[in-house]
Amino acid sequence: MLSYPWSHYLIFNCFYLSLCLCAHPLAVSTMNPGIANDPLQRLEKLISKSPIKFSTQDIELVRKAFAIANRYYEHKETPNGTPYVLRNLDIAEIAVKEIGLGPTSAICALLHSININSDYPIQSIRDDFGDHVADILVGFNRISSLATERISLQSEAFRTLFLSMVDDMRVILIRLAHRLSDIRHPDWVQEKQQSLMDEIKHLYTPIAHRLGLYHVKTEFEERIMLYEHPDVYKQIEEKIQQTKSKREVYIQDFLRPIEHDLHSVDLDFTIKWRTKSIPSIWAKMKNQQVDFEEVYDLFAIRVIVTSKPKNELEDCWRVYSIVTNIYQPNPKRLRNWLSSPKATGYESLHTTVLGPGNRWVEVQIRTTRMDEIAEKGQAAHWQYKGVMDRKNTEDWLSQVREILENPQLPLHDSSYRSNTMNKHQSVFVFTPKGDLKQFPLGATILDFAFGIHTDVGATCKGARVNEKVVPIRYVLQNGDKIDILTSKNQKPKLDWLSFVATEKARSRIKRTLKEEKYKEADLGREILIRKLKNWKIKNSDILINHLVKHYKVETGIDLYYLFATQKIDLAQVKNVIQKFLESQQEEKPIETLQAEPKPEGRNAMPDDDNNDVLYIGEQLKNVDYRFAKCCTPIPGDQVFGFITIQGGITIHRKSCPNAARLFERYQYRVLDVKWISSSDAKFSTANLRITGKDELGVVGAITTVITNDLRVNMRAVNFQTKGKLFDGHITVMVKDNEHLSQLIHKLGKVPGVDKVVRMK
Repeated sequence: MLSYPWSHYLIFNCFYLSLCLCAHPLAVSTMNPGIANDPLQRLEKLISKSPIKFSTQDIELVRKAFAIANRYYEHKETPNGTPYVLRNLDIAEIAVKEIGLGPTSAICALLHSININSDYPIQSIRDDFGDHVADILVGFNRISSLATERISLQSEAFRTLFLSMVDDMRVILIRLAHRLSDIRHPDWVQEKQQSLMDEIKHLYTPIAHRLGLYHVKTEFEERIMLYEHPDVYKQIEEKIQQTKSKREVYIQDFLRPIEHDLHSVDLDFTIKWRTKSIPSIWAKMKNQQVDFEEVYDLFAIRVIVTSKPKNELEDCWRVYSIVTNIYQPNPKRLRNWLSSPKATGYESLHTTVLGPGNRWVEVQIRTTRMDEIAEKGQAAHWQYKGVMDRKNTEDWLSQVREILENPQLPLHDSSYRSNTMNKHQSVFVFTPKGDLKQFPLGATILDFAFGIHTDVGATCKGARVNEKVVPIRYVLQNGDKIDILTSKNQKPKLDWLSFVATEKARSRIKRTLKEEKYKEADLGREILIRKLKNWKIKNSDILINHLVKHYKVETGIDLYYLFATQKIDLAQVKNVIQKFLESQQEEKPIETLQAEPKPEGRNAMPDDDNNDVLYIGEQLKNVDYRFAKCCTPIPGDQVFGFITIQGGITIHRKSCPNAARLFERYQYRVLDVKWISSSDAKFSTANLRITGKDELGVVGAITTVITNDLRVNMRAVNFQTKGKLFDGHITVMVKDNEHLSQLIHKLGKVPGVDKVVRMK
């Protein structure tokens, strides 16, 4: 069989032969010289030259899609003046002829840039072309609108998100065709050159590689290198051209004995060769730190055998045996992807042999089927089957997602693959600023909130997802943009544990619930101790242990929590304790539970029918209370007690601005309080505000009343005038509420004073 250069067979090798005539790829595109500017001519060429034969119905639908696109783009042109519909036709040609897609993808390529929300509603597309076309266009619009400003296009997470947002693999393949058209015709594209190159370099080139679309990947790399390093590119290109004739002579000499021996064993074969891509050669020069002349494997030979499926492996190894009988192989350079295909489905046998002149030559051995898959990825399978159904695309999509998460995973290990997919599926979402976050499949708004911060999760009441308000149980979807809504009144609840998916959220919820329980338990302990004092019963471990057993809880913390949350009736608790004390008295004297002795003398607490009253005064050293700073009570004021979370009791005036809120929300923590009178009580601080007319001597008269008449000590004095009025603030030391009332009354009679009020 005759030997032909590989460039005669592969589309992308036209690039090598024509690049010397090309200008910069982002200036004027000459990749496809002689592009027809007649849209109808291009359409008929697309239909007639398709590798997959279109049925009569397919042809009608493709023409219908073109007519619709042509109508929408009738007056629209690309920046260089080309009819806009030609851009969509070019994408359709790449999808069909170079990637191997069929008529459905051609229809989608023609319609993909029409606004499906207004110009051509998605329901109309379903009615005109069916669900497959509509679903592909919806997926295409979804990934096209993906915000990438704050995302690293180089991250595996983003590439996985990109693939996870679509349900049909053809969405990705059409997107690749779209970007391949853009990079070939940069004058058609309005995007900035640098952003286009970055997107192709970091997103589409790796995806093309993972999909096994090596010719697309190679062209991306070629054009990116020509854009980023034009001088280096042209130097290597010139050297390739200068050595071309010598290389072709050498290859003919190398192939002659191989062809002879392959014919002798009656193998049906084709031999191709290609010069390696310029980026590949440059990478070898950099990695091996050598000049162009020292790169020994500038080209590769490919032997393609036509075999029956059952004879494929045997025929490939027969070719290997013939080649290695003629030329000495390098055993370290043997790559067997026949027994263990690459994750992309690539199958081939690679060996490097020592050819004439002691030059190493790479030889690739594969069958026709393997070569087709190597060029077009697994899309080639669809050409063999003649149909591209939903199951095929979903299977491939799942496989590619898995490849991105597990690059080294063998394709043939299906059991491991299915287990891995079920175990590692993820969902990718965005913060309001555009940062990318990854969560396990099934994660909710709460998982996202706790992922930000524990306090955000603990106070989360919902979220705004894609500008719509959703509850905390909302399950995250790929591509969601999430803005958490919080409330100070929100607290973690036990049922939250039933719908969070991340261990972080679960552990934070448990920890927060435990902290809240401890806080409530401390409060419950204070309540119980206060009740025991009112009931004249001494607190003890024996008593608490009895209550723990009686209410069937595990610890004292659980018991106190029940008190704090009012799940135990206090009247019932008193009966339980009294019965317990009676039973204990029958058995032995209970010294630990005896009632506290009553204070004697003039400061003794009076008997009161209300057992829940707290008596306060200077003589009660064992009562843990303090005066609230918000209202600064003094003896004689109408007051109440409030049991705090930290422990202890805070005394507030009943006229305190916080009183209404405390009574409404925490009635169970409020205590009645009464003062114990004392003749030797200490002075307390009170704040007064005095306003009136700014007359001569008024301030002196005020201070005289305070210091001389009532002999009150002033701690602070501040007077300010505003026009003809004054505003004074005085801090005084008084014995009690009655003493303060007398002072206010006398100050009110001072000439020029309009008003005297007690401040908080």
